[in-house]
Formats: sequence, C-alpha cells, structure tokens
Amino acid sequence: MSEHSEEDVGNIISLEHINVQIPDQSMATLFYVMGLGFTRDPYLNVGLNNMWINVGEQQFHLPTREPQVIDGHVGLVVPDIEALTARLESIAPALKGSKFSFALNSDHIAVTSPWGNRYRCYSRRPDFGDMTLGIPYVEFSVAPGAMEAILRFYQVALGAPVAIETDAEGTVGKINVGRHQSLLFRETEKPLAPYDGHHIAIYIANFSAPYAYMKSRELITEEVRNHQFRFRDMVDPSDGSTKFVLEHEVRSLRHPMYHRPFVNRDPAQSQRAYRRGWDAFTPFRR
Repeated sequence: MSEHSEEDVGNIISLEHINVQIPDQSMATLFYVMGLGFTRDPYLNVGLNNMWINVGEQQFHLPTREPQVIDGHVGLVVPDIEALTARLESIAPALKGSKFSFALNSDHIAVTSPWGNRYRCYSRRPDFGDMTLGIPYVEFSVAPGAMEAILRFYQVALGAPVAIETDAEGTVGKINVGRHQSLLFRETEKPLAPYDGHHIAIYIANFSAPYAYMKSRELITEEVRNHQFRFRDMVDPSDGSTKFVLEHEVRSLRHPMYHRPFVNRDPAQSQRAYRRGWDAFTPFRR
C-alpha cells in the first residue's frame, strides 16, 4: 500500500440512489417516511407512479410496480436509534401480515421492508466518516468463487479501489466509493435469488474509459444519453465470464443532477412539540 493511499477515493465518486420497485405507495410512505423517518422528495416524482425518498445525500427510487428485492442488505445511518425504534413500533400494527419486521442487535437495528428488502440501521460511526444520515453501503450476496473476479472488474473497468476484508460474518469484497461509501460482495452457499431488475446509480469522474471498456465487450445495455449509460453484467476481466448481474446507471459529473441538494426533514418535529426553525434535518446540530 502506497503512502497516504487512504486519501484516494478512486473513480467512483458516489453511490447516489438505489432503485427497487414497490407495489403500494401508501405502504411505502408508512415504512420509509413514518417508520424509517426519511423524506419524500417534494420536487420530483410526486405522483402515484414513482416515489423518491431522500436519505441525506442519497435516495431510494421506488417505482410503483411488482416488488423487487435485493439479495443482501442495505446499510443506513440514522441520527437517533432510540427514536427509530419507537417509530418502527408505531407502524408495526398497520404492517401486520406483510414481511415487515425489526430486531435490535448489538450495533444496529435489522429492519425488513413490507416486501422483503433488508436494512441495517446504524448510529454515526467512524467507518462511515461524518455521515449522520445516509446510505453508506449496499451488500450483495454472490456465488462461491465470484467475489475476487467482481473486485477485478470494478478495479479494471471502473477504476475503483478494492479490498478483501474480514468481519464478524467472514470474508467480504469491498469496492470503495467516494469518501465513505462502499459496495460489498459476500459469497454464500445459499441459492441466490433470480435477478429481478433492481439497480443502483453511481457517479464517476472518468466517464470515457469505463464506457470504452464496456462498449468493447458489448456490455452496454443503454447507450449514452443525458450524460449517462447503463450496464448489467459484471465480467471477469481475464476471460469475460459473467460473475454477477446488477444494473448500474453510470453518470458523469456533467449530469444535471450531480450534487442536486436533497430536502431532509427532522422526523422528531411534531405538531404538539413543535420547535420553530427545526423542520429541516441539520447534521451536527444535535
């Protein structure tokens, strides 16, 4: 490892949103807004065919269609774990009969959405930098023997720093994203769920080289328009074999939505205990 390599962020600047379809916007509002305490974007996609949920500097995009479920889980940072627990308890009766559940663990709350997506909610911690509200990582389950090839793909095709780490659950492959985000890939012996079309959106600094790599290998699924392209297959650079399927919406820093400010409310604000000037969530003010 070279000197001061911890200061390098790599070519993937940020993970901006995760897109999973949901069949019921009222139930999604109950779960993502009332339960998790996040904020529906007030400016874009405010109809009934899609819902954008702001989580700090990241988003969930929730089109209204048949549900999609990530085989793995999403990490979330929330400002107040005790308040989150109370909110989840309050919505539980209305979500009875769905897949909704939550459980307190030593360092996080494990939450399952009404349709089966799994989340781990953490308080602010050093490995997430100064994030007080946001999406620090997504972890995907992959087939045995696939992890190292996936890391090579991100390193070669997208210019991302990668690492193999060990935690309480075993070995995990890590793709560094920007300052304090990551994509994680963990091998499992369990049968993998069929890919159902969910996707992630990332911003990259060097756009042309990844595009050329994907184009030369016929991996592009949506050609460049509005400063972005899409691909799905992650291949082993050594032999071209597909190791994992996940649609990536790849945006350049010239994309008009790069660094778009997201509105985030303070979920502790209430009519009965109203605090003037505290409607918006303000990191570091607590």
